[in-house]
Amino acid sequence: MKEPIVMKLNTLALVTLSAACMALPASANEASPTGLWKNIDDATGKPRGMIRITESNGTLQGKIEKLFPAPNEDLNPTCKKCEGTLKDAPVIGLTILSGMSKEGDQYAGGQILDPDNGKTYRSQLRLIEDGKKLEVRGYIGVPLLGRSQTWVRQE
Repeated sequence: MKEPIVMKLNTLALVTLSAACMALPASANEASPTGLWKNIDDATGKPRGMIRITESNGTLQGKIEKLFPAPNEDLNPTCKKCEGTLKDAPVIGLTILSGMSKEGDQYAGGQILDPDNGKTYRSQLRLIEDGKKLEVRGYIGVPLLGRSQTWVRQE
């Protein structure tokens, strides 16, 4: 008589354990860099703008949604130093991050545009502080020859 109760308990434990294991990958997903980020200037430490990062077909892109201009700066600047189709394009709405894809614990293989100087750099992104911050590195040639900014997640 005790045998069927033990088997039922073992079966229940197995079902519970299986359900917990199946739920584990969903809760163990890494944070994603998609979302809204506040760009912090690496030279001044002040916020410069808000960038929305989206994902499409496995690659990331980022557009400027808002700027925090200094009192003496243009409220609606254009990319005066950009070339080609981006020349004189409004900075708000400008795609500054493109082609980034996941490579291990970071995102790489893409590029970032600096609207202040109109130059495009190779780029790497890495989530830090449990996805609350994003380390953004732009560089020429190798990552050692570049500069980094820390962006802060807003949503």
